[in-house]
Amino acid sequence: MKAMILAAGTGTRVRPITYTTPKPLIPILHKPVMEFLLELLRKHGFDQVMVNVSHLASEIENYFQDGQRFGVEIAYSFEGRIVNGQLVGEALGSAGGLRRIQDFNPFFDDTFVVLCGDALIDLDLTEAVRWHKEKGAIATLVTKTVPKEQVPSYGVVVTDEDDRVKAFQEKPPVEEALSTMINTGIYIFEPEVIDYVPPGEKYDIGSDLFPKLVEMNAPFYSVAMDFQWVDIGKVPDYWHAVRGVLQGDIKNVPIPGKEIFPGVYAGLNVTANWDQVDITGPVYIGGMTRIEDGAKIIGPSMIGRSCYICSGATVDNSVIFEYSRLGPGIRLIDKLVFGRYCVDKNGATIDVQAAALDWLITDARQTPPHKQPVERQAIEELLGDDE
Repeated sequence: MKAMILAAGTGTRVRPITYTTPKPLIPILHKPVMEFLLELLRKHGFDQVMVNVSHLASEIENYFQDGQRFGVEIAYSFEGRIVNGQLVGEALGSAGGLRRIQDFNPFFDDTFVVLCGDALIDLDLTEAVRWHKEKGAIATLVTKTVPKEQVPSYGVVVTDEDDRVKAFQEKPPVEEALSTMINTGIYIFEPEVIDYVPPGEKYDIGSDLFPKLVEMNAPFYSVAMDFQWVDIGKVPDYWHAVRGVLQGDIKNVPIPGKEIFPGVYAGLNVTANWDQVDITGPVYIGGMTRIEDGAKIIGPSMIGRSCYICSGATVDNSVIFEYSRLGPGIRLIDKLVFGRYCVDKNGATIDVQAAALDWLITDARQTPPHKQPVERQAIEELLGDDE
């Protein structure tokens, strides 16, 4: 069976991670989100997967190749052009990407599924497809019920008593929401649905195609299912996803490494005098990381591979990406460190180089910089001492 993963977006809401890492490659404890999706598709018999790519396309293609090592076949549809010898992404929108593939050569010739490449899910795709066919639908949107206070973060789906989609609300205020069913970005289509997409135009599934299906009174349905759905649309979502894995709240995502003592996991060749480090799980530490005596790590926290945590540094409820060096005395509370950027749990970003604080957070592969005379109070205010 055939499927498509939408992977052409620029991921602006997940910056700074997506400056260098496309959304489908954002790692959940070192394993890219899209890899989990391929495992799910294979499990339910979807072994021919088309992926549209644009932003940082080569990163995705180089990692997944032809899909052989993941037990599926993968082909890529690049959306963009070459300008002055450089690839420039020009995404066609999720529906436009479908139409481009079908116009190239009719690939979608039977019921197929479409998944957004930036979410962890454990949906029973077999059951969803069965429901879709039973309804005689041309399109089925998988929804999930969320608490009413979360509704303003999502697109709301409005249906009749037969589950037929009648309208949408895009991120409505709580008091105006007509439903608590939200769009999960999981779709089941018949090939005929692509006929509703104009060729050669930027066209989106949610904002363009679905309203058109409603207007044309096409057999378009919504199925509400109970399943794990972890959206990674924004930096705070990613932060919560990593926390959820470490705390055991997210199923089917094992913590890698070896459990060296309860709640503390480490990859290969981590160097630390554990009786000289103040550490409280759940914590994951990537391979080839060095932790000096006197460092303090409070979970849930993740420290990537090949990091260097200096004496007196504190990592509390934070996510530290690979090759990060945290200088002596730094206190990171509720933070994400990615390269030269330090991000708080609400998504506010500090460029530590521009702020002349790269002696506190820098690349572990560099020679440690000379300590600058910056007042401790200023550091705490900038990097977030919440105590």
